[in-house]
Parts: sequence; structure tokens; C-alpha cells
Amino acid sequence: MDIKVKIGTRIKELREIQKISQKDLAYSSDLDRSYIASVENGRRNISIVNIEKISIALGITLKTFFDNARFNNDSTGS
Repeated sequence: MDIKVKIGTRIKELREIQKISQKDLAYSSDLDRSYIASVENGRRNISIVNIEKISIALGITLKTFFDNARFNNDSTGS
């Protein structure tokens, strides 16, 4: 799986767990709603700075963000 898709899926998963809309996440992270949508869909390359903004808006650490089986290395290099 492409890293952009992995990160976008993780953001969406965390946002939905907290029952936060894209609009509210965008406001809290000082990013545009359409940017959030395109990241969640794996269409945008997101910077670590923006991952940090989103993590802060979600009330989690970067460690928690990346502490997920989705980010473990696999034998295919995906």
C-alpha cells in the first residue's frame, strides 16, 4: 500500500473514532477541509509538519499516530 494511502487512512480512522468531521479537523489543525479530504483519499503528499498539526488537533502524539500495524515494514516494501 502506498504511504500516502496509509497516512490518509490512518487520519480518517482516528478522526472517525473521535467523531470529528473533516471540517472540524481542518479548523482545529488550521488546514483546509479540501486538503484534509484529499490527504484522507491518498491523493496528496502530506508534510510531517501537517501530520503534527493533525495529531495535535486529534489530541494524540506522533508516536501514537504512527503506532499502528499499517506502518510496520513488510516484505514487499510497500
